[in-house]
Formats: sequence, structure tokens, C-alpha cells
Amino acid sequence: MNLKHVTGLLCAAAMSLALTAGAQAQDKVVKIGVIMPMSGGTASIGAHAKAALDVATDIINNAHPELGNFPLAKSAGLAGLGGAKVEVIIADNQGNPATGQNQALRLITEEKVAAVFGSYQSGVTLTSSAIAEKYGVPFLNSESVAANLTERGFKWFFRTTPIATDFAKIYTEFLADMKAAGAKTDAIALVHDNTEYGTSVANTIAGAFKEKGQPIALDVAYPVNATDLQGQVLQLKDKKPDVVIMISYTSDAILFAKTMQSLDYKPAVLLADDAGYSDPSFTKAVGKISQGVFNRSSWVVGPPGSPSAIIADMYKKKSGEEMDDTVARQMQGFFVLADAIDRAGSTEPAKIQAALKATDLKPEQLMIGYKGVKFDDKGQNVLASGAIIQLQDGENYVSVWPKANAEKAPVLPYKGW
Repeated sequence: MNLKHVTGLLCAAAMSLALTAGAQAQDKVVKIGVIMPMSGGTASIGAHAKAALDVATDIINNAHPELGNFPLAKSAGLAGLGGAKVEVIIADNQGNPATGQNQALRLITEEKVAAVFGSYQSGVTLTSSAIAEKYGVPFLNSESVAANLTERGFKWFFRTTPIATDFAKIYTEFLADMKAAGAKTDAIALVHDNTEYGTSVANTIAGAFKEKGQPIALDVAYPVNATDLQGQVLQLKDKKPDVVIMISYTSDAILFAKTMQSLDYKPAVLLADDAGYSDPSFTKAVGKISQGVFNRSSWVVGPPGSPSAIIADMYKKKSGEEMDDTVARQMQGFFVLADAIDRAGSTEPAKIQAALKATDLKPEQLMIGYKGVKFDDKGQNVLASGAIIQLQDGENYVSVWPKANAEKAPVLPYKGW
């Protein structure tokens, strides 16, 4: 065998190895388990989340030069793992904490996911993240705001969204500004369901106002997925609070709006804690009879051609809906998780955990209006932030506070229908 022949064989072998390695990198898949309510009273949220994650995985798995320097958009796949693709495995939590817990166990032990993402309802996030903690698997939450989720001493739980304490502070400052402008905001009523989300957020808001010397005048609790809310609305109508703060999921928010109209009840200020009031299903069903409702949000579309505006357009083409705050927070959280896996260069849980701890994203690297993403020792994003929006002109929310970032001025009193 002459030297030329040997050299040829070696070159062929080298090319074969390179092609095999390339194919393996291309074929490699990173599984991320997603726990969302795909059925039940908040199924519309699950459907919107799926559409959002479809868009997010498209951006991650394929090159999108139109997004400029947006993280993970320049190359196809996760560069840190040789171009590996992200695969989303969605599990239905049915809006039930026990079901969410079982689904987390299945995703970790049977599907062998690298990380878990979810679970919308704070009560479901509470149980499903406990399973991830037990098995030492990173769990990223993007939208559950119950303050106690990051008070459990967990090491594998990370949350990107602002939380109840952040929004409670926003509510006190916003209502103080409205009072300075002439609105009556002295008597405040809290209306909330009996889930982990409803009760914990209500307690957090009540504590924030009490610290300001303004105790809550009325606390109205009700069973989640209620079929009749006349008693609760009549209670509000009888006590006549100046401000009603609503902490409700979609089906309840819709029923409250219809019941308020049927009983002809309108508070001077109606302020919602996101959740059902941000769901496009709410604005489609009862937007025209809920004119003037205030809501919280961290989502800003941004100028035409910006990454956020391009992503919003991609989502609308995928889902047929405008991007809302909940969807935007979910998509942003998923990008943060994928970015950490990419920087880890591995699917090993400990390496992903370390990368999440080291996260330090700047505002220009985000598609949402946070001041950045940086986790404290409890796993909470200390740079999360939000603002107040208002439903004006049919089904459209516009930013109204703080004034420096407002699209329009707030309109008072609550118009309704």
C-alpha cells in the first residue's frame, strides 16, 4: 500500500468522523418539559402558551438574522451544544396541583427532560416544582406570582416574573397618584379566588396597603371556577368600596364582568391583577362591557422592527391573537432557560443550574420590559418590573402608568358598558 493510498484512506476516515460528529450534533435534542393547563377553566392560557413556545423554539432552532443580536437567534440550534435542537414536551396539568405534580414526575423520570418549565397557576407551580427539587432538576417559572414560591429554600427553582410584592408596591403607588389627581381611593376591596394564587396574592396586597396606613376595607373570597357570583357582586354593591382589586383566572373574570353588568354594579376604580384579565379570551368575551378596567403588565411591543415587535408579529401569525402580558412573560422565561442551557454547554442538571445562577441579561437582550434578568439566592429575578395598563377603545389595552412610559392618560371612573 503506497503512501498516497494511505493518505487517501486517512482523509476519508477523517471526513467520515467529521460528518458523523456533525450529524450527531445536528440530531441531538434537548428535551424541556412544559407543564401547562391544556384543559379545564384556564385551557385558553395553555393554548396560547403552546403557540408562544412554538414561536420560541422556531427562533432557537432556526437562524433568524432579522432579530439582530437577540440571544439564540443568530444560529440554528444551541451553539453551546453543537447546534442541538430544543424539543418541548407539553404536559397538561388540568389546573390541578396533584396532576401537575404527577406530570412533573413523569417528565423527569420517563421523558428524561433536561429541565422543567411551568406551571401558570401558583398552586400547580408549588407542587410540580417540589418534584423537580426532589430530583435535582432545574425548574424555571415565568408567570406564577405567589411570593412564597421563592421562600422555600429551594436550590433548583428559578423565577423570571415580577412577583406579588412587586405588583403590590405598584398598586399602592398607582392609586396614590390617582388620588393626587382627584380620584377617591380610600376604601379598597380585594376579590380573590381560594387557590394558592388568589389567597397569597390577596394577603400580599393587603399587607402592602396596611404598611401605607390603609387597611383593606373588604375581603371577598370565592371558589375558583365559580358558576354563580351574584352574592359576591351584591356584597360589593352594598359596601360601595372606592377601588376593587380583582385576583381571578379567566372563567371567573368573565363571569364577574357579566354579573356586574346584570346587577348594574360599577366601582369607581376596577384594578385587575393580570391573570384572567390579560387573557385574549376575556377581552373577546367581555371587553366591551369592561371598558376602563386597569391591569398590570410587563409587556411592551416596542418600536417597529425591534425584536419584541418582530416576535409579537410572529406570535400573531402563529396564534391569530395579539401577544398579551402572560404570553410575553412565558416566552421570555423560556428564552432565559434556553440561554442558560446554551451557556452551560450541557444537559447535566448541575451545569444548567450553575448557568441559571450566573444569568445576567440586560434590557436590550430581552423581549419584555424588565430591567434585566438576574437571580438572587432564592432564585427570584431581582430586575423584574411592571406597569399599569387600561382597557380602552374596545379590546385594546394601552399603557397608562407610570406617566413617563404611558401611551395614553388613565380614564376614570370605570366605564364598564
